[in-house]
Amino acid sequence: MTKPISADSLAEISDIRHGFFTREGGVSGGIYGSLNCGAGSKDHRPHVSENRSRVAAALGARHDALVTCHQVHSADAIVVTRPWDMGANPKADGMVTNVPGIALGALAADCAPVLFADPEARVIGAAHAGWKGALTGVLEATIAAMATLGARPHRIRAALGPCIGPDAYEVGPEFEARFVESDRSYARFFRRSGAMARPYFDLPGFVLARLAASGLDTVENCTRCTYHDEQSLFSYRRATHRGEADYGRQVSAIVLL
Repeated sequence: MTKPISADSLAEISDIRHGFFTREGGVSGGIYGSLNCGAGSKDHRPHVSENRSRVAAALGARHDALVTCHQVHSADAIVVTRPWDMGANPKADGMVTNVPGIALGALAADCAPVLFADPEARVIGAAHAGWKGALTGVLEATIAAMATLGARPHRIRAALGPCIGPDAYEVGPEFEARFVESDRSYARFFRRSGAMARPYFDLPGFVLARLAASGLDTVENCTRCTYHDEQSLFSYRRATHRGEADYGRQVSAIVLL
């Protein structure tokens, strides 16, 4: 199986394993080739199950211990105490646990996956941060949920994985206005090539800024642009521009040993 992208700040914690897994190293074919882990895709379910089992094995977890949520671009984070079946995933966009062996996974295909760990409290987290979830507080909600299990922000390490880059994320003026109305300083995350051009949004920059403002011990940037790196990464926007019927999802996951 292809080695996932690793964050140095998380890799040095001896009792966790993690990875920002790419689209490589699975069994799916066609537009889902090959490590599609999205249960919500139209890919063959046995292929998705096998791909997820491979991810779990790479993390040293049981084949059925990788859990992902039904992601709805919310600011909701939940505490996970036991694994659930692939088709019974709760609606949320952040997960935390202190239970060894449960692998928390964030699915993405342009949105920003973030993995968290407090090595002293032995609490881990995973969040799926699209623009809406990032703006409304999913990162902060995940940190707060970790705190209910004994974590403390000044000890938490967070790492951002692959998401759509600022050169590929063209948006409308109403999108920009929503951010600026929330906080005028957020204008710095938008750029235009000319006065009349449509804005481009810096999602990774926005996520990193929100994490930095949360007072964490470490915030690490492991991002790559999902839109431009077609060989390694799925992209919803790229699939949409090509008129493809569906798209795969890569997973970013973390487990407490």
